[in-house]
Amino acid sequence: MDDPFAEVADPAGGGRNVRAAGFTMIELMVVVGIVAILAMMAVPSYQNKFVRDQIVEALPLADIAKAPIAVSWAVLQSLPSDNASAGLPSADRIVNNFISSVLVQDGAIHVTFGNRANGVIKGKVLTLRPGVVEDAPIVPVTWVCGYAAGPGKMTIKGENKTDIPPSYLPFICRSG
Repeated sequence: MDDPFAEVADPAGGGRNVRAAGFTMIELMVVVGIVAILAMMAVPSYQNKFVRDQIVEALPLADIAKAPIAVSWAVLQSLPSDNASAGLPSADRIVNNFISSVLVQDGAIHVTFGNRANGVIKGKVLTLRPGVVEDAPIVPVTWVCGYAAGPGKMTIKGENKTDIPPSYLPFICRSG
């Protein structure tokens, strides 16, 4: 009984011929093909999520620069021009698993990804810019991430040097 399409006698003894049970090789190959196509569609979205997770996990390192910048604005109504004037170590000394440097420039924080970051964002920059109310220094500084728009009635300071594609950024860092 080598032929899978061979008809066999009905085991119940009814006298009719029935086809042998099981799947043909063509049916199995169609199923494998469909699964492969679905897997290929899922991989890019999984990579985007993996990169976004790395960005979200790395961003708290920038918090060490936020406090001195906010204090400078509240007290002096000016923003530090660089790491030294913010009382921070040099940019290449502020690192973690995914970040290779944190640079303060005219109040903006430029986070450069490196070290163990995904190759898609390695060497890329994400900028956090301070949003201030110019005539009310008592209002806390708000931080605008990447391509996001600032809150109404606030002035966004510093240059946005973000060069990470928006699809890899967390939602709060995208425009619109």
